[in-house]
Amino acid sequence: MALKKTQLIGITSVVGMSTVGILTVGITDTQGGVGIASTCFIKSVVMHNTGLGTARVQLFMNESTVQNAVSTGVTANRFLVIDLAPNETSFYETNYPMVMANWGDTLSVAVTPPEAGGSGIGSMVNFIVNGDTDI
Repeated sequence: MALKKTQLIGITSVVGMSTVGILTVGITDTQGGVGIASTCFIKSVVMHNTGLGTARVQLFMNESTVQNAVSTGVTANRFLVIDLAPNETSFYETNYPMVMANWGDTLSVAVTPPEAGGSGIGSMVNFIVNGDTDI
């Protein structure tokens, strides 16, 4: 198996309060000319709040067995919760890549109001996912 280091997805914007899948193995077209990858190794996620208020961002790694994995944030599969102020950027990086190997495995994100200090209204968060794919 050969690997290609790439930006797995281009800038993906999530507008308003919602939970969406931004990368699904076997479905999402990856960047860098790889096309649809059967295995993805996520090394980092860049998040930037371009909105007007503070937004809570959550990341989920849903296995293909999760019902409606693309639009669902399963609490047991959540691995990050962070509040981003307007114009704030944050990085999530791992020492060892997170492996998404099964068709339908999904990286989902949720943008919600923070518990304190904001309504989340007018939120728009941009995501970039970097890592490797098999080629």
